[in-house]
Amino acid sequence: MKTNVRPADGKLGILIPGLGAVATTLIAGVEAVKKGISQPIGSLTQMGNIRLGKRTENRFPKVKDFVPLAKLDDIVFGGWDVYSDNVYEAAMKAKVLEPGLLNAVKAELEVVVPMKAAFDKNYAKNLVATNVKEGTRYEMAQAVMDDILNFKEDHGCDRIVLIWCGSTEIYYEASDIHQSLEKFEQALLDDDKRISPSMIYAYAALKLGIPFANGAPNLTVDIPAMIELAKLTETPIAGKDFKTGQTLMKTILAPGLAARSLGVKGWFSTNILGNRDGLVLDDPDNFKTKEVSKLGVLEDILRPDANPELYGDLYHKIRIDYYPPHGDNKESWDNIDIFGWLGYKMQIKINFLCRDSILAAPIALDLALFSDLAKRAGMSGIQEWLSFYLKSPQTAAGLHPENDIFKQLIKLQNTLRHLMGEDLITHLGLDYYQELVDVL
Repeated sequence: MKTNVRPADGKLGILIPGLGAVATTLIAGVEAVKKGISQPIGSLTQMGNIRLGKRTENRFPKVKDFVPLAKLDDIVFGGWDVYSDNVYEAAMKAKVLEPGLLNAVKAELEVVVPMKAAFDKNYAKNLVATNVKEGTRYEMAQAVMDDILNFKEDHGCDRIVLIWCGSTEIYYEASDIHQSLEKFEQALLDDDKRISPSMIYAYAALKLGIPFANGAPNLTVDIPAMIELAKLTETPIAGKDFKTGQTLMKTILAPGLAARSLGVKGWFSTNILGNRDGLVLDDPDNFKTKEVSKLGVLEDILRPDANPELYGDLYHKIRIDYYPPHGDNKESWDNIDIFGWLGYKMQIKINFLCRDSILAAPIALDLALFSDLAKRAGMSGIQEWLSFYLKSPQTAAGLHPENDIFKQLIKLQNTLRHLMGEDLITHLGLDYYQELVDVL
């Protein structure tokens, strides 16, 4: 049965806390695609296909032609940042995209000027912020809501989504103030420092019924208070941490090793990165937040508890080092010690010279478009079907997260099929061969 999905009429405003390398790469890329001077490669919503029905039906449309997504021409960008550079200036400083491409969309980028950010230096000690809001946590939350409503009116937007592209915040665990909406709102009024800047944005968005997706490993919406608010305002939430370079490789390779029942003794991962994200992660408290997010991936896929003979002694080590000469060009090395038949040892080595923001930008776009779709389809709360894009997927309480990227893709595609009234696909395929037997 087809779900009643409201059409994507009018403009969609994508508001981004953190107009740094990822966000400026996203915005410049979308504007370049609008002008026909580039292609949205890496975006499943724009370039991906989805199979419908049996293979014999040969129905394989583009995702964007199958579900009613907002069109790129209808997107308007805005956001907040701790620096006052407009998006063109910020993109030139980030040095992800070539100046020639940026100059081709300069006019479109210069008009996107960041609003003052809700910021607390204790959560990102290596940043020297110059464009920030004043006031208590409560006052900043009210100011962010005003920003959202003013942006929506000024740009004639019918709908808004928020995508966190800001820096990784310091590691901390949920406390009593995060356990209910009532306690959280009282903590806002009390200017409780245990409310992080990202939570201020998430609260403001959800209070207004605006979808929020978290592209960093911060707690943000992964607390009972935000889940309660999302259900109350019937709003989708998704998190956390964009799945880009090294972790993307892990979620591709580890399922293959597990599928073939090959053992893993150790997995050593190290990275060098020189952009603003690398600078923030150079602080041990911020790095721990990222480390926890990245560490859980292998354990969730390999399940040492269920497969002790193969993975019970797995040693998983992760390092990230700030190296300014590389800028946004992150380089990662993985050494994987595996063993096979009769315990014989083997090794896999990966040297991935990736570009962090090039991989993250299409993820941010897809999360924005799918979050908007979910809102129009009446879906609220945790959107686990968007785990495909995230390192540390948010799940309902008590549920084991699924980090196998191939299973995540099946879940995403089946969710789209369900929304549009198409049969879910199990890939069983026995009926094709039974029909041949019946004919014979």
